[in-house]
Amino acid sequence: MSGENQNRQPEGSGRNVRRKSPPAEPLRFETRLLHFGGEIDEATGASSVPIYQASTFHHEDVFNPPAHDYSRSGNPTRQALEDYIAKLEGGARGFAYASGMAAIASTFMLLSSGDHIIVTEDVYGGTYRLLTSILNRMGIECTFVDMTDPEQVKAALKPNTKAVYMETPSNPTLKITDIGAVTGWAREHGLLTLLDNTFMTPYYQRPIEQGVDIVLHSATKFLGGHSDVLAGLAVARTEELGAKLKQLQNGLGTVLGVQDSWLLMRGMKTLGARMSHSEQSAAKLAAWLTGRSDIEAVYYPGLLHHPGREIHERQCRGYGAVVSFDVGSGERAKEVLNSVRLPLVAVSLGAVESILSYPAMMSHAAMGEKVRHERGITDGLLRFSVGLEDIDDLIADLDQALGGKK
Repeated sequence: MSGENQNRQPEGSGRNVRRKSPPAEPLRFETRLLHFGGEIDEATGASSVPIYQASTFHHEDVFNPPAHDYSRSGNPTRQALEDYIAKLEGGARGFAYASGMAAIASTFMLLSSGDHIIVTEDVYGGTYRLLTSILNRMGIECTFVDMTDPEQVKAALKPNTKAVYMETPSNPTLKITDIGAVTGWAREHGLLTLLDNTFMTPYYQRPIEQGVDIVLHSATKFLGGHSDVLAGLAVARTEELGAKLKQLQNGLGTVLGVQDSWLLMRGMKTLGARMSHSEQSAAKLAAWLTGRSDIEAVYYPGLLHHPGREIHERQCRGYGAVVSFDVGSGERAKEVLNSVRLPLVAVSLGAVESILSYPAMMSHAAMGEKVRHERGITDGLLRFSVGLEDIDDLIADLDQALGGKK
């Protein structure tokens, strides 16, 4: 082979790669999951965002610094993820953190000592722990209310109230908050609104379009979807809020690493297919559980008797993949956990494999027994995150764990 041919670059390689023209029409959500603007590397045409495994970046000209200088402040791989989630949620700016709790904690740093937050009462246990054992020491107060009742939200307003924190559907009892009603009222009083969208993801629920200021995710769950990445995301509705979150992210250093940023983007591409499949299976599981006489209660927004179903259907386009149910006692719940063969018995949710959790000893262990029971998180409550297995196999397995058909 001649030297000329050896040195010749393949057609279309290098810096001359031409980007695809954007589509003329707005894309539907499932398409945006794959065509989000950063899916093709500009330099090489690679079909995957490169992993920029670098902590710092060279300044060719100190008078014209590069877009990135230090990976805590910004990294091209993480930036691609942050732009990705901002586009999916319809916000101005996105931010990636080392975990869901890092995202939540960093966002709460928008508040100052003496401020007050109104919080949904059956909030995730980690958020409850943060509010009641860490932020309270910093002089940040909170009031927990049943957000299925807007009047309770309004009654909790104080002169020092600065924010409202929502989680809908709530974890683990799947209570529904009327997002539009809360954000409309909060705007009248100049309050910041935050919403944990982990259960629904932007595939089913888009809170920013309903007036929410900051949307939060434990991206470890449905967005990542494979039980192999720990990550948190936040999306700001406005550039002004985005600038404040950027300052906090950089100042606190709670950033997501580049390897996990890449893994998370890979997982997000299949979000639509995974959520759609798991939701169909969850609906079948919820109906089957409802038909059993030995189950005290079943919580799933898609059930006709679910008290928040009408509101949920106004603000979401699906019901999700999490079903909670009460088997009657803590003793029986533990027997079920030790008898199932297919789902993981574990903390977390939202993965390709089904996960059966025990909130009293896992996600909500930080809540005292009295507080848990007041919020409907009984000793017999189990939370089933439905994965991609055949639902008939999952039901047969759960049936044997429950002791046969009742």
